[in-house]
Amino acid sequence: MSYQHPGWGQQPAAPEPSKPDGPKWAKKRVVIPAGAGLFVIGIMFGAAGSGGAENTASTKPAPTVTKTVTAQPAEPAKDKADDKPAKAEKAQEPTKATGEKGKVPDFVGMGLQFAQDAAQEKGFYSLRSHDSTGRDRFQALDRNWKVCSQNVKAGKTASTDTTLDFGAVKLEEDCPASDKKAPEVAGGKMPDLAGESVKAARGALDSGTSITVTDAAEGRMVLLESNWKVCTQKPAAGAALNGQPVEFTAVKFKESC
Repeated sequence: MSYQHPGWGQQPAAPEPSKPDGPKWAKKRVVIPAGAGLFVIGIMFGAAGSGGAENTASTKPAPTVTKTVTAQPAEPAKDKADDKPAKAEKAQEPTKATGEKGKVPDFVGMGLQFAQDAAQEKGFYSLRSHDSTGRDRFQALDRNWKVCSQNVKAGKTASTDTTLDFGAVKLEEDCPASDKKAPEVAGGKMPDLAGESVKAARGALDSGTSITVTDAAEGRMVLLESNWKVCTQKPAAGAALNGQPVEFTAVKFKESC
């Protein structure tokens, strides 16, 4: 029987390395390029900033600003009458003084337009004119008419408020010895209208009277009634007028019935 020493046949144990003073990573130096380091640091700060902004926006509501306004007492309205003079009333156009008197000139023989101008120069502004022949024509163009008569005698002193009425005919016509009066209904009876202008005959009757006018010569349309004269009438002169229709036949003034 052999005897072995307890230590024989075993490999001697390797000596344990000495323990470092700290962790391995602390002993190594890491070199980071300057540009890369700034880039990394920028990313870190950016992430930190954005995360903080998001957290603040998500966790904190927007503050509500309340503005307090103190009501001021209303100032009493100023009396504009004290600051500015009262507004003047609209000026009226001067008018011819009433009650004045003037001597009426002789207008007969003058052209109608000239007579009217002369009357106004003397202060007479109320003027009228009519057809001296009784045809009831309208004086559309005064320069085409001449004065045959006047309602106020020449040389008479009259108020300037007086209306002067001139009887006139067209320039190529002769003045009648006296103005012919317009026909009119008397006593509710039909007047004698033969020879009167159709316009004057119509004017003598009530405005509601139904009137038919036909051409006694050629069947023409009677358009300008002051240029046509009555030849026949129905009802006859002197008949009672009870609203019945009236019929006339007529021709132009230069024509014979």
